[in-house]
Amino acid sequence: MAKGTKRASPGAEAEKNPLTDIELSDEDAKKLQGIQRDIARVELILERSAQEKLIPAYEKRRQVIAAIPKFWPVALMNHSMFAYHVQHSADQLALSYLEDVWVVRDPAEPRCYSIEFTFKENPYFTDKVLKKEFKYVAPPAAADEKPDEDGVTESMLEFSWERDVVPSGQKVNWKDAEKALTKLYPRDDEDDIGDPGSFFNFFEHDTDPSEIGVVIASEIFPEAIDYFLGNTGGDELDSDDDDDDEDDDAEEIDLEKPRTKKQKV
Repeated sequence: MAKGTKRASPGAEAEKNPLTDIELSDEDAKKLQGIQRDIARVELILERSAQEKLIPAYEKRRQVIAAIPKFWPVALMNHSMFAYHVQHSADQLALSYLEDVWVVRDPAEPRCYSIEFTFKENPYFTDKVLKKEFKYVAPPAAADEKPDEDGVTESMLEFSWERDVVPSGQKVNWKDAEKALTKLYPRDDEDDIGDPGSFFNFFEHDTDPSEIGVVIASEIFPEAIDYFLGNTGGDELDSDDDDDDEDDDAEEIDLEKPRTKKQKV
C-alpha cells in the first residue's frame, strides 16, 4: 500500500445509515395523516370538555381569593415573562389596584379567549374592567362545512393561531396626561418585543407580539395559586453539587417546605 494512504476499516464501503433509505408509500402517508387528524379531533374535544368542567372550580377559586389582598398582582409578578413587561414602577403601582383576572374561553373553540382585568378605584384610569380579546375567525372554507356530532369541523382540525385568531384591545381611559402610562412609556414597534414599554400597551394595542396573552391565559391563570405562593419557576432539587453539608441538612429537616415545580413551557 502506498505510503500515507489511510487503511479503511473492513466493510466500510458497505456501511450505510439504516435510517436513510426509508420509503413511505402514498397509502401509508395518507393513513398517518388520517390518524393524526383523529388524534387532533379527540384532543380538541377533550380540551373543550376540560375547560367546561374547570369553570366551577375557577369560580370557587375566584370567591376564595377575593378576600386575599393583592393576590393577582403577586401571582402575575411571580411569572418572569409577565414581570419583564411590568418593569416600570408606575405600572406596578397601577397593577396594585387589580382585584380580579378572568379568562373566558370560546365554547366552540377553546384555544381562543378573552382576558379581563378588574380594578378597584384608582388614580390612573376610570375603567373598572380592561379587556383583551383573542377571537376565532374561521377561514372562508369553513362556511360550507358541516360540524360533526361533537361540533368539530375540518377547519378546526387545521387551526392556526397566526391565521385564525384576531386579537383586539381597548382604549384605556386615563384620568390625566401625567398618569397615561401608555403615552409615557409607548411601545415603539409592535413587532419588536425588546422594549414593550408600559404593560398597559397590551390592552391598547390590538397586536400581542410578546404573546403575553398566552402567558396569562395558559400559564398564570390555570395555576394562579402556585404562582401566588411562589411554587413555580424552578426546581430546588437541581442545586449545585458544591452545596455544603449544612445546607443539605437544612433541606432534610425542613420537611414542610413546599417544593417548587418546573414552570410550563
